[in-house]
Amino acid sequence: MTVNRVGLVVHGGRAEAVAAARTVRAWCAEHAVGCRDIDVWQEGARHSAREEVDSAGDPDLIVTLGGDGTFLRGARLAAENDALVLGVDLGRVGFLTEVPATQVRAALDAVREERIGVERRMLLTLRASCRLEVPPHMEALLRYGRGPMLPPPRVRTDCEAGGDWGVALNVTALNDVVVEKLARDRQVSVGVYLAGRLLAYYSADALLVATPTGSTAYSFAAGGPVVSPRAEALVFTPVAPHMVFNRAVVAAPDEPIALRVLERSGQAAVSIDGQLRGVLSPGDWIGVYAAPRRLKAVRLGPTDFYGRLRERMHLTDAPAALADGEAPPLWPVTTPPPGDLAHLALPPAPGDTPPLT
Repeated sequence: MTVNRVGLVVHGGRAEAVAAARTVRAWCAEHAVGCRDIDVWQEGARHSAREEVDSAGDPDLIVTLGGDGTFLRGARLAAENDALVLGVDLGRVGFLTEVPATQVRAALDAVREERIGVERRMLLTLRASCRLEVPPHMEALLRYGRGPMLPPPRVRTDCEAGGDWGVALNVTALNDVVVEKLARDRQVSVGVYLAGRLLAYYSADALLVATPTGSTAYSFAAGGPVVSPRAEALVFTPVAPHMVFNRAVVAAPDEPIALRVLERSGQAAVSIDGQLRGVLSPGDWIGVYAAPRRLKAVRLGPTDFYGRLRERMHLTDAPAALADGEAPPLWPVTTPPPGDLAHLALPPAPGDTPPLT
């Protein structure tokens, strides 16, 4: 594809990310491609995704240099501009990023020469009973060890008011939307609706709705299922619920999940991809939906999600099974699939995919 302008999202606290950024800038200079650092905190304030991509000249490729947190910031910008996003892995878990820093130049060459695939990841969006805002006194409490907060989500002007369907917020989430308690000494009480029907009243530390991509993040830590990032679903997971039914629920992509704070509950914080974006008072609600657009992530070869799951999560094998023998690292299929199985997605055998050069 033709790359006219690159936006850089750099984890400035890591020397290797800063060095990789120099490599990207040099590549852009060699190929007469515009390049601009965006989503940085040097000015002491955060801006909306629209403001940031506008200031960067509407990049058609976002390159993130860091871990999954840096990738999430870049994904917010890429989704706003319908741009491609390429994640360079400098983190510790790395479920979202694609290439190591040593191969960033080769990866940019592959994008320019169209030797890539584009993986479309599901995003979430919101409607709410009111606009989301963070009370001024809360920002000082949350600033320790962090950069400035994002501004409140804007209202989508292209959406109808919708009567009792609430305010359409111009915000997307790649991982999750979380409603959580504000007070240490009490849980938040929330009525949870799936596809318009009340599921249950929950008293919990938090309640979250995740995408398949986000199923390996907070939802996983809270006991939720691992869902293939190629799937289309909304994953509802309660966090430390004070009730017998503590299971996650996987809903279809056209089944919205709504969370209403009960009348005598305390206030609740709303976080989107780990960023606090607002506070709900008793009686307020949010509805979480599959967004109409998808994130376009650059992939340089087949994605071995399950191999990465085993490696990054350090999955432990059953001792009794180990005593009964060893299994090969891949399902040992070496011949072409028969016609009725040609549609299956399986990782290539070792040596089938040449390394990126």
